[in-house]
Amino acid sequence: MRTIKKKRFSISPPLAIAGSFLFLIALGTAMLKLPFATTTWISWTDALFVATSATTVTGLSVFDPGTTLTLFGELVLLVLIQCGGIGLMTFAVALLIVLGKRVGLQNRIYLQESFNQNSVGGIVKLVRLILTFVLTVEAVATIILTIYWFEDFGLKDSFYLSLFHVISAFNNAGFSLFPDNLMGFVGDPIVNLILSSLFILGGLGFTVVIDLYQKQYFRQWSLHTKLMIAGTVIINIFATLVIFALEFNNAQTIGDLPMYEKIMASYFSGVTPRTAGFNTLDYGVMEDPTLLFTMFLMFIGAGSASTASGIKLTTFIVVILATMAFLRSRGEPEIFGRSIRLETVIRSLAITTIGLLLVVSFIFLLTVTETLPFLPLAFEVVSAFGTVGLSMGITSQLSDLGEVLLSMVMFVGRIGPLTIFFILMKPKKVNYRYPYDQVFTG
Repeated sequence: MRTIKKKRFSISPPLAIAGSFLFLIALGTAMLKLPFATTTWISWTDALFVATSATTVTGLSVFDPGTTLTLFGELVLLVLIQCGGIGLMTFAVALLIVLGKRVGLQNRIYLQESFNQNSVGGIVKLVRLILTFVLTVEAVATIILTIYWFEDFGLKDSFYLSLFHVISAFNNAGFSLFPDNLMGFVGDPIVNLILSSLFILGGLGFTVVIDLYQKQYFRQWSLHTKLMIAGTVIINIFATLVIFALEFNNAQTIGDLPMYEKIMASYFSGVTPRTAGFNTLDYGVMEDPTLLFTMFLMFIGAGSASTASGIKLTTFIVVILATMAFLRSRGEPEIFGRSIRLETVIRSLAITTIGLLLVVSFIFLLTVTETLPFLPLAFEVVSAFGTVGLSMGITSQLSDLGEVLLSMVMFVGRIGPLTIFFILMKPKKVNYRYPYDQVFTG
């Protein structure tokens, strides 16, 4: 008897990740175009743009969500943010776990790729821990904000506003139901500290949070966790000081605020660019050096396997360490008593290079399609690439083609530039190499 083996159809992890985001974007676009999703008519392009922004947890919008969307539309936005931040496949696996179904190898491989793990071992347990952590943090923060906003909005509205902003903050989305985002809370310590703590926590990366939970001492942490914690603290303090100094005399931002509010606004504006998207100050009236510095922060982004994007903080750190190693004539970058592999250095350089090329290319395209000033357009592209959501106020002025181009930037920024290249170009392993020759650089 002949045995015929059926070849199983499988999708590569990068393609599966990209496909899950495209599915969410398509579904969200269709849902937002339903007549009872909005209070006024919106075009298909507008629906696509906002659905993409929510799914990629960016926060850019061509209309005010709080006034344009109905309760149904806002809930659609909220679901897209939550699924986009944690990952659709994570929720799918969680559903299998709840139903008592077996999680197959293919799904484990997808999760391994999503969370940047080295193996599929323990990946289901990791998903359980992540979802438990996410739901617990969001529940606690929602309760605190509900109590705080109770006197101003009442129980029903304070709970809903708290839930929406907590989910938006933890997933680094930056969508707000207030017309001026969070500018009305520029000096409010509770709102500033709770929401900033959420998006900093979400931006650290789930693997870092689990590592911190399982290991109590610094010496036990993985090198990735050490770099993320140290890097986050340093860059947040540095960003706060820089923005405080640059905007100190700007009467349109923090110039006329009391000292305490100046510090609070500087802190929030220093930590939000690394993909959170909320704003307590108007970026349209900031000083040019502040805007350029903010673009730099947005391009870096936060942590790998997090709700944030950008080239990632650890990528930036590795590039800096590699540069320092070269200047000191050291063979490999070193930090915290550990060496970093050449493969990691090359990967970091590739991510940075591709990210720069993508940003520059889309800035060029938008300068061709739009008639808006250069700096606001460049700011918008970097914000979209880092899935930040900060804007100088020109998003609603983009043409339909401009909205489509920016949607593409948000999509690439969320799934990662390398993922796109792995989909388009199949890597091939070769068993040979060519002889070396001299190339003059620098």
